[in-house]
Amino acid sequence: MELPQDLRTAIDRELTSISSKELTAIAQGLSKRYREGLSAEGEGYLNSPMDITAYAAFRMPATYAAVAGAINQLGDFGDGWLPKSMLDVGAGPGTAMWAATAAWPQLEKITLLERDKNMMSLGKLLAREADSAAIREADWISVDLNGDWKTDEKDLVIASYSLGELSTEALNSVLMKLWSITKGVLIIIEPGTPIGFNRLKAAREILIREGAKTIAPCPHNDNCPLPEDDWCHFSQRVARSRLHRQVKGGELSYEDEKFTFIAMSRDASNIGEGRILRHPIIRKGHIQLKLCSTQGLKSVVVTKSHKEVYKQAKGLEWGSGTKDMNFINM
Repeated sequence: MELPQDLRTAIDRELTSISSKELTAIAQGLSKRYREGLSAEGEGYLNSPMDITAYAAFRMPATYAAVAGAINQLGDFGDGWLPKSMLDVGAGPGTAMWAATAAWPQLEKITLLERDKNMMSLGKLLAREADSAAIREADWISVDLNGDWKTDEKDLVIASYSLGELSTEALNSVLMKLWSITKGVLIIIEPGTPIGFNRLKAAREILIREGAKTIAPCPHNDNCPLPEDDWCHFSQRVARSRLHRQVKGGELSYEDEKFTFIAMSRDASNIGEGRILRHPIIRKGHIQLKLCSTQGLKSVVVTKSHKEVYKQAKGLEWGSGTKDMNFINM
């Protein structure tokens, strides 16, 4: 997966004012602050124009890939569901907005909530290059999610990598507020770690009690069947540019972003029967699959003797959904 051309152009424009050597040093310092939880003068992790430029170079592509990966897993939900309005919660530089408009170009009205002034400045600069009028004309609102804030209802609400920044006291309140303003689908994305998964697992339980229906990745609204020492997460591969490789100190032309997510809706009439939880294991004459299904966790072995099902299984990947109950019951 690659960033859309207009976003890449916008990022490249912001990178022209700083040398790659300086950018690498800034990116390394930024990574250290993220790891150690440090920030300067209470302004967050991005404290200067150079900081936000480094962020664009080394973090936006992976975050974009995670949001796009989560959206792709919604599959055929709603038989052509087309959101017209969107709220990007804890928006950063608007990464989720860019991914959403790529999936639903008919989006007309976008509102972004973000507390960090540097992030907002970066987001507005990048939006100038957008092909989408909805991105160029998006409303940016300075909001601390821990505080008191209001907005009107939206078809699509996305909170990407933002719940982890909330205090424990604020988390439940924010979840209730997000669900109250969701007319269609609420998507919450977190890092693909045990901590990120447990945070979403708890959020899912809260939302279900409020009447939300899980449409992805879970094919049911039951309690998560995974054991305590396991966690549900997925991976999205994203291409690295030459400068991106230099900033990240990597030699590969790609990186894999691990993420976990939930998509909750007020309508769950068209969800699948199962989700592939791990990379399929392909052996001579058969394929081994681990699924989360409407019947709980399933381990399925598909052999070549089942020609049509085997052909279907060959096309499945980690994160793929399936609507074929016969397939799951093998």
